[in-house]
Amino acid sequence: MVAALSFLAGELHAAGLRAGLDAVGVAPADPFVATRRDLDERKAAGLHGGMHFTYGNPARSTDPDQALPGARSLVVGARSYRRADPDPHPWPGPAGAVARYSWDDAYAPLRTALGEVAGLLRAAGWRARVLADDNALVDRAAAHRAGIGWYGKNTNLLLPGRGSWFVLGSVVTDAPLPPAVAPVEDGCGTCTRCLPACPTGALIAPGVLDARRCLAWLLQADGDFPVEHREALGGRVYGCDECQEVCPPNRSADRRRPPPPAQEHDEATVPLVDLLEASDDELLDRYGRWYIPRRQPRYLRRNALVALGNVGDGADPDVVRVLQRALRSDDPMLRGHAAWAATRLGRADLVGAGADGGTRTPRVTPQ
Repeated sequence: MVAALSFLAGELHAAGLRAGLDAVGVAPADPFVATRRDLDERKAAGLHGGMHFTYGNPARSTDPDQALPGARSLVVGARSYRRADPDPHPWPGPAGAVARYSWDDAYAPLRTALGEVAGLLRAAGWRARVLADDNALVDRAAAHRAGIGWYGKNTNLLLPGRGSWFVLGSVVTDAPLPPAVAPVEDGCGTCTRCLPACPTGALIAPGVLDARRCLAWLLQADGDFPVEHREALGGRVYGCDECQEVCPPNRSADRRRPPPPAQEHDEATVPLVDLLEASDDELLDRYGRWYIPRRQPRYLRRNALVALGNVGDGADPDVVRVLQRALRSDDPMLRGHAAWAATRLGRADLVGAGADGGTRTPRVTPQ
């Protein structure tokens, strides 16, 4: 039985690599006790910032048995989403920046590859469930236990010699597979470049993130975008890669193994004017793969307005047009963010008195 399971583990590893995974590891499906403690402590301290995905139900996400009763093992996979920068955007006007993992749907090929692994397990008579980008399992903790990488000081998982440009997922199974290797020890050493690189100081200690300051999370959170972090947002509309861009393991990995070229459909930037003029259906069709609070396109417009206030040109007629449109919106949140953007671009004349960046209804100059 032991030999058969070892052979099966080898087959699963090979199948995952053939299916497009860059790394595959096996770990026992015991509860993640230390991770549960960390999540509970950080949530109690308010560091979750309202984030539900990670903190919504730690009792479930740190216990693989709740995802698959009788779980014995995790087959964990990592797939790179790193590609070279695409050509500059072809349209005139201001552009919003998109984090690398969202240039395309990075999780679809990951799930497909993990599905191949799960299929082999089922064919061998075992139960298996694929979990990727799912709050039913703490992916980074699973990948660390499976020996795929170490926890970086920026909270990302880094693969030895490869860096952190990877999405992670697991297959939970009742097969008692032998663990692959021991977890990777810390590879950051004394390096702390990621901490001061964070635009808002959200990395408050090595490996500790205050989500209330994290731009990537704030772009996905509901409500107003915090006024105190709007200028730091720059032109971002989805995600933030700053702590990964400065990471030495990522830089050295790029030198040793240059990333593949960008794909034709990669969207590293999006046209802010078009985004603000698109209908709800058009926005969900274009950007539905992103996490949008309550699936309400108003939050994409909110993000675009803040970005526009940072990278737009107040003399550009297209920029003025979309600002005026947002200032006339029935949505008080959009009116407030448009007032902030207009004022920042030196166009307080579009707003009238009382524009403070909040959600009060501004007075709009008649058109």
